Amino acid sequence: MANLTVNLDRRLSHINPEVYGNFSEHLGHCIYDGIYVGESSAIPNVNGMRSDIVAALKAIHLPVLRWPGGCFADTYHWEDGIGPRQTRKRMVNTHWGGVVEDNAFGTHEFFEFCRQVGCEPYINGNLGSGTVREMSEWVEYMTFDGLSPMSQRRQANGQSEPWHLKYFGIGNENWGCGGNMRPTYYADVYRRYQTYVRNYGKNQIFKIACGPNSDDYAWTEELMKQAGHYMDGLSLHYYTVNGDWEHKGAATGFSKADWYQTLKKTLYMEDLIRGHLAVMDRYDPEHKVGLIIDEWGTWFDVEPGTNPGFLYQQNTTRDALVAAVNYNIFNKHSDRIPMTNLAQLVNVLQALILTDGEQMLLTPTYFVADLYQHHQGADLLESMVDTQLVGQDESALVPNLSESASVSADGTVNVTLANLAADRPAAVQVQLTGRAAAAYTLAEARILAGDSDCLDLHNSFAEPQTVRPADFAAQVSSARPGQFRLQLPAASVLLLRFSQARES
Repeated sequence: MANLTVNLDRRLSHINPEVYGNFSEHLGHCIYDGIYVGESSAIPNVNGMRSDIVAALKAIHLPVLRWPGGCFADTYHWEDGIGPRQTRKRMVNTHWGGVVEDNAFGTHEFFEFCRQVGCEPYINGNLGSGTVREMSEWVEYMTFDGLSPMSQRRQANGQSEPWHLKYFGIGNENWGCGGNMRPTYYADVYRRYQTYVRNYGKNQIFKIACGPNSDDYAWTEELMKQAGHYMDGLSLHYYTVNGDWEHKGAATGFSKADWYQTLKKTLYMEDLIRGHLAVMDRYDPEHKVGLIIDEWGTWFDVEPGTNPGFLYQQNTTRDALVAAVNYNIFNKHSDRIPMTNLAQLVNVLQALILTDGEQMLLTPTYFVADLYQHHQGADLLESMVDTQLVGQDESALVPNLSESASVSADGTVNVTLANLAADRPAAVQVQLTGRAAAAYTLAEARILAGDSDCLDLHNSFAEPQTVRPADFAAQVSSARPGQFRLQLPAASVLLLRFSQARES
């Protein structure tokens, strides 16, 4: 039996709600036919924003959304996406599918979507092909509360009050699609551009610099050395790719070996976080700069018959385990990671939601976000669990269990636990320790369970309810005060919530 210990007396750090953020890019059907259908659509909408998607995101308290990219961000010119839609410029989306972008969804529409969902906007500015003036005036357009050409322009376009904008990224993947820059060059350009990303009135912008691709520690070193004092956050991008970039592997129909190889690849996130934080610490010993993981998730081959540039992939219980593992890692590094952004929101990569015309379905990854939402704004608790290595062979061994724990403002203790084993259940004993541990009883238990005989279990438009969380409370027994036992099925993600018994 594996022992999972949670120390209620050891609060380690605060888990910023934005750790559970997401990402929306002008890519495939993420924006158009995804979150935005237009005011004249027969699909129920409010100001063009699809109502069922808004409701689904409100239900999981989506805390922050990144836009407009991604690679698209460094080709996006914000002035093309404001004003009357019939006069907005049309362009070719050269990065993603070569389709025509009509700029119907722009700055005003993005802030409207965030308003409906109730999430913070995170905007990525164009450094790769844009000018300093363009970026500076965009920030002024969005946030200046006073008399200026940009504020008057915003007002003329229907927004009298400035928006609140906390997060602003200065370029994206400038080591690649954002300009193929060297770190020293980008550091200088970043220092220049960020100078003109100004704070207006009470709006204080959290400036995010383009950080490394995966394990490029040299990029982090140079950026922190040359520009660390000019940033609030440094981004990191890492995708879980089962194969290689030419042959990433299928999202469904994979083998047990693929299952374990994917999970081993995603566990590399822990090494990356530790490695980049160690570099950052040399130049920022006071930890003023946060590590922002604003692109992460699985990346498989596109579904057969779909546009290769649209990055549409199915979402299975394997993706659910990937999400759970990463969320547990992020929770445990919440003292240094103030935000992450899963890629992406709808119809692209490891999406929370898939749509097909009027139809919409929630993916296994969505339900993991649902289970884990209780960590948002909670305090991380010290926890540990016994593990054993599982896998098909020596090249893809992974620990069978992944966990994290937190305590909410109302005193509720949240424990999330994932069983990475494809076909082996795990007997687990949960031990709450600390001065008040004996007073806690089980308040809720919900599980997202896979199927050992069908590792690619997923929801489809024909069967959208195949994978959903279920109540698990009946399977949790209490041996003594503060101690609970359960049998965790293979390939599953579990939420346990404990509350103190109230005195009568």
